[in-house]
Amino acid sequence: MSFLRKVLVIDSHTGGEPTRIVVTGGPELGGGSVAERSLRFRDHHDGFRSFVADEPRGSDILVGGLLVPSEDHANACGIIFFNNISTLGMCGHGTIGLMATLAHLGRNGIGAHRIETTVGVVTATWEGNGRSAVRNVHSYRHAENVSVNVEGYGWVTGDVAWGGNWFFLVGEHRETLEVRNSKRLIDVCTRIRDALVASGTTGANGAEIDHIELFSAPADPQNHSRNFVFCPGSAYDRSPCGTGTSAKLACLAASEKWPPGEIWRQESIIGSVFEAHYERDGNGIIPTICGSAYITAETTLLLEDGDPFPAGVPTK
Repeated sequence: MSFLRKVLVIDSHTGGEPTRIVVTGGPELGGGSVAERSLRFRDHHDGFRSFVADEPRGSDILVGGLLVPSEDHANACGIIFFNNISTLGMCGHGTIGLMATLAHLGRNGIGAHRIETTVGVVTATWEGNGRSAVRNVHSYRHAENVSVNVEGYGWVTGDVAWGGNWFFLVGEHRETLEVRNSKRLIDVCTRIRDALVASGTTGANGAEIDHIELFSAPADPQNHSRNFVFCPGSAYDRSPCGTGTSAKLACLAASEKWPPGEIWRQESIIGSVFEAHYERDGNGIIPTICGSAYITAETTLLLEDGDPFPAGVPTK
């Protein structure tokens, strides 16, 4: 057999949400910051993204990460996150998965490691046994009590917040946050996202709000909240979502409903938990998200000569 491409990846899951880190075989992106290289990756190598993340090698729920060097030698590495439709900003569960991957490869040790992401440098502290604490980027609430008229549903009110991605966070709704209701939740969140677009509601500087986050009381009374996080590409997060938890803490801090340093236990729709806390930072916060990742595969993705779908099979 003749293979046109060989790509080494390490798969893991964080709270049930998969991460696939590309170790070797990725495209050459040149120099510059990770943000600059992420734009080149998005604009000129989308076929590679699809090859890794989309069917038949990937799936809608898979989050990928392209491991790249950082030009700042104070950083352990750079990472470009992506999913089934495009690149992402920061990814909390993915960074926890990255730390487990680096440990699996023998590239990190116990302690703090600086990671350059598309939206800035984060510090991930590897604690061993799969567990990491990720000190995220500056997070903040952009707008409070924003109401949109959702087609076939009615008015919905939520907050707009940044936690490394843009979120619309909704606490008051008519939904039961259980996996058995995932199809309906996806439909409702799709309608909310469409209503945000129709109303012209955005993040700062006109940024698209591409994540919708619904909240309810937790199933486990040891936790503080349960969430359902609808991601770009129309999949939902199995984990409590690191950037979504950061956005949640930013809203709690802005309303003075949760104090700095206190542990917030965020439960996902499947019951996995992130522990989080924050410190104040100007008009927002610096959140820290703690969770565990587990290695699930060490794989070489192959492109055989003659494959009619060399860039995978996009489903969106």
